[in-house]
Amino acid sequence: MKTYTNTGNKDTRSGFGAGLTELGQKNENVVALCADLTGSLKMNEFAKNHPNRFFQVGIAEANMMGMAAGMTIGGKIPFTGTFANFSTGRVYDQIRQSIAYSDKNVKICASHSGLTLGEDGATHQILEDIGLMKMLPGMTVINTCDYNQTKAATLAVAQHHGPVYLRFGRPKVANFTPENGEFQIGKAVHLQEGKDVTIVATGHLVWEALEAAKELHEKGISAEVINIHTIKPLDEQAIIKSVQKTGAIVTAEEHNYLGGLGESVARTLALHQPTPQEFVATNDTFGESGTPAQLLEKYGLNAKNIALKAQKVIARK
Repeated sequence: MKTYTNTGNKDTRSGFGAGLTELGQKNENVVALCADLTGSLKMNEFAKNHPNRFFQVGIAEANMMGMAAGMTIGGKIPFTGTFANFSTGRVYDQIRQSIAYSDKNVKICASHSGLTLGEDGATHQILEDIGLMKMLPGMTVINTCDYNQTKAATLAVAQHHGPVYLRFGRPKVANFTPENGEFQIGKAVHLQEGKDVTIVATGHLVWEALEAAKELHEKGISAEVINIHTIKPLDEQAIIKSVQKTGAIVTAEEHNYLGGLGESVARTLALHQPTPQEFVATNDTFGESGTPAQLLEKYGLNAKNIALKAQKVIARK
């Protein structure tokens, strides 16, 4: 069984900040816009080093999206930054009309997603943003798992032409993917080979999936673990190939099971390879105030529940 080492807990939003800083040095067409959350989005260094390419728009997220769309006409590559709730639900009309419908090259970068926003509570803990964004034609949706992968994704989306939703988080989480690793949009990453059950996870739950695989291994169950960092376009072939071998699958995400990764996987299986599936996700509910650890435990978004769902789906084969 392959093992992964946590090189030290780091927040994924800092990975975005590091990637944006590097882009500022490499690509003069990259510009950044922020809605009064420069520190929270770790955009400080870009703002400091490139004041003529940084735009603090204040608490005016809809205006920020319109500005970003306009900047693309002159060949700029705008990166917008605010919380996931304000990056999607608050500005959905502007994204749909001015960015997605017009196929503008805007990178919508969203921090503080999911339950792990923590104590700010349900009004800020958006759990439907992946669904909102993946339904928009032409929108690429990326949800990274750790600091290194978030930095790599930030660099990669600058090279991709078209609208992108890049989702990351607030808390410090395990950092285990390779430093300066390659990031291929739309290409799943196989982390662990297995024969009894497939676990596909995204975002913060990728590390939990690896921990679940360890727990299952101790019980004699061989779990295949796949990191789905790109939810749209989904790497359908990677999923189909894996379930053809294992015959069962668990999807794990820090998102509502309605509209998220699990639903996209279910569609793929229904069309190409009908397979028993279990979901680890929030169950059509809003969140609440609490620490990230408390919330992940209460809503079952952890290794323990992934392992339980794996055993349940194996029994359904």
